[in-house]
Amino acid sequence: MFKQIMAPVDLAHSEKLRRALDCAADLAKRYDAPITYVGVTSPQPSQLAHNPQEFGQKLEEFARGEASKHGVKAAAHTAIAHDPTTEVDDALMRAIDETGADLVVMASHVPNMMDHIWPSNGGKLAEHAKCSVMVVRA
Repeated sequence: MFKQIMAPVDLAHSEKLRRALDCAADLAKRYDAPITYVGVTSPQPSQLAHNPQEFGQKLEEFARGEASKHGVKAAAHTAIAHDPTTEVDDALMRAIDETGADLVVMASHVPNMMDHIWPSNGGKLAEHAKCSVMVVRA
């Protein structure tokens, strides 16, 4: 049913994504589909990495750990955004095409009043992506 799963990851908060990550791994096993873990970073230094290459190495390490933990095939894909806070949705939309994903599994928060003004990342992807999007509440 699915051939390529994309799982967006915020490495600074990966523990809060556990339900979505476990769901992605379960689906990957069920459909024998690889997962590409996508992280969005900027070209400038951040708390996580000095540059996109270092960020990419950390994301690859994360992907290897998830692959080993769940017994699935996994890869890492670093998406660059000049301002990840405001451009994360666009970066993830590009990553869908770049990874060839036909399913995105991502975490979301419980909706609140602000979601009526600014939609959640998962909501925006579900609305605009050409592939299936599964939003898993944390």
